[in-house]
Amino acid sequence: MDGVDLNDVAMFVRVADGGGFTAAARALGVPKSTVSRSLARLERVLGVRLVHRTTRALALTDAGRAYYERVRAAVASVAEASADVVDLGKEPRGTIRVTAPTDIGQFLLADVIARFVERYPKIRFEVSLTARVVDLVAESFDLAVRASPLQDSSLVVRRLGSAGLGLYASDAYLRRRGTPARVGDLAGHEIIGFRGSRGRVPLLLAGPGGEEHVRVESGIESDDLLFVQRLVAAGAGIGMLPTFFAPACSGRGERDVPTRVLREWAVEGPALGVVSPSTVHEPRRVRLFRDFLVAEAKRLGFGRS
Repeated sequence: MDGVDLNDVAMFVRVADGGGFTAAARALGVPKSTVSRSLARLERVLGVRLVHRTTRALALTDAGRAYYERVRAAVASVAEASADVVDLGKEPRGTIRVTAPTDIGQFLLADVIARFVERYPKIRFEVSLTARVVDLVAESFDLAVRASPLQDSSLVVRRLGSAGLGLYASDAYLRRRGTPARVGDLAGHEIIGFRGSRGRVPLLLAGPGGEEHVRVESGIESDDLLFVQRLVAAGAGIGMLPTFFAPACSGRGERDVPTRVLREWAVEGPALGVVSPSTVHEPRRVRLFRDFLVAEAKRLGFGRS
C-alpha cells in the first residue's frame, strides 16, 4: 500500500512482540514517544486501529492481530537477512543476557559460557542466577534456561533434557555403609533430603520395574542442590542430585566425583529447555550461543536419566 513506511511496520511488530510501548522502546533504545508516534502514523495510513490502549495494558485489536500475523514473518526475514549480511566476515560481538536457576548455572552454564567465550572472545555475558521466573521481554534478557512448565506461549523453546534426580554418594560413605542393591535398601541409609519449591521431593523412583516408593528419614534436608552436593562429597549420606551432575563433572576432569547408586532408578523431573523471546530479529550471537548450549548439554549428558 502506498504511504506505508516499513519502519513503522517493523515498529508495530516490535510493540506486539514486547506487549507494549515501553518494552519496544527499551529494546530499540528510542524514546517511548517515538514508538507511539510510529504506531499512530501506521494506523492513520492503514485507516484502522491496530491496538487498544489503556493506562495499564496494550492489546491488539482483531485487525491488529490479523495484520501482525501477516507481516511478522516478512519483517523478521528482512531483519535477519540484513543482519546476516552485515555479520558476514565479522567476528561476533556484543552482550548476551542469560538467566537460569542457580544449580543449572553452577553445574552447566558456567562451563559452557567459559568454552563459548574461548571461541568468541568479543562476546560478553551478563548472567542472572535466580529461582525467580524472569520476564525476558520486560527485563531485556536474551535467553533463559527453565525447568518449570512454560506459561508464555510467545517464547521460543529448545529442549535440553529433563530435570531428573539420581542418587549419589561419596566413595568414603559407600565404603563405610555399603552400596544399596535395591530401592528398599535405602531405608537403612543416611539420606540427604532435597526440598524443592513445592516442598520435599519424595523418594518415588522410576526404574525398570516401574515406580517404587521408599519411606526414609532424612537427617539433613536442604532446598539448595549445591549444598546437597557438598554434603554428599563430605560423606554425610546418599543425596539426590541432577542426573547430569556427574557426567558434567567428569567432562570437566574434576576429581572426587560422587558415585551414582541404583543407576537404573531416578526421580523424574520436568522437561528442561532454553527459551528466548519471539522477536523480529534475534542477534547472530544469541543464535550461536543457543546452538552451542544445546550441543554442549547433549555432549555432557545433561538431563540424561
